[in-house]
Amino acid sequence: MTRRKGLRSDLGWSTADRIVVRGHDLVQDLIGTVSLGAMAFLELKGRLPTPQELAVFDAILVTLVEHGMTPSAIATRMTYLGAPESVQAAVAAGLLGLGGRFGGTVEDAARMLQEGRSAEAIVASHREAGRPIPGLGHPIHKPIDPRVPRLYEVAEANGLSGRHVELMNLVSEEASRTLGKPLPVNATGAIGALASELEIPWQVARGLAVMARAIGLVGHLGEEIEEPLATEIWTRIDEEASQHNKG
Repeated sequence: MTRRKGLRSDLGWSTADRIVVRGHDLVQDLIGTVSLGAMAFLELKGRLPTPQELAVFDAILVTLVEHGMTPSAIATRMTYLGAPESVQAAVAAGLLGLGGRFGGTVEDAARMLQEGRSAEAIVASHREAGRPIPGLGHPIHKPIDPRVPRLYEVAEANGLSGRHVELMNLVSEEASRTLGKPLPVNATGAIGALASELEIPWQVARGLAVMARAIGLVGHLGEEIEEPLATEIWTRIDEEASQHNKG
């Protein structure tokens, strides 16, 4: 019988008087010294970022924090209305909605760029499968997503505008040419490209949206406590959805 190997994690450990995270003493090296963004980078990559990497990583997270009254924010507010004693459940409810339409396309775009195919092959494969190309187009922001030029500017200024950014732009050009309509890069496409430039595996790229949006959802709860919307949302939906039964 093969002896089972011991369980192992390199993320952190603690004793009675010390806590170590990724090899750094939490109290002596990190608290009051590094930013939340740098700490998140350390958790993901196992090392602290360079100033250039941190600038781009922070830009990604800032972009993803707040998007107004999206389904995830509404879910958070409605859950809090039903269970005000459980802030964590309300935030979790909102995070569960980060999927194929909201936030989750960061993962899809990063995967598309990291798989090493050409722009032509990417567009052709999505057309054949009848799937939308992740990271392109936006229902509101036209003709361009205003977040994209700024994200690209930050990446360029910090020496992190490389082959993944180039490929994302080529995919946009090829898709626009092939499909006969403008399909500019959107924020999740740009973020997928920048995450790839930072060598963040596509499998955890959606986690960038999760960690950033958690901050935004806590913000929504703060506003909900001060200026409640959930009760009105509930009563209006209840009234309007059942109005036809009262005629």
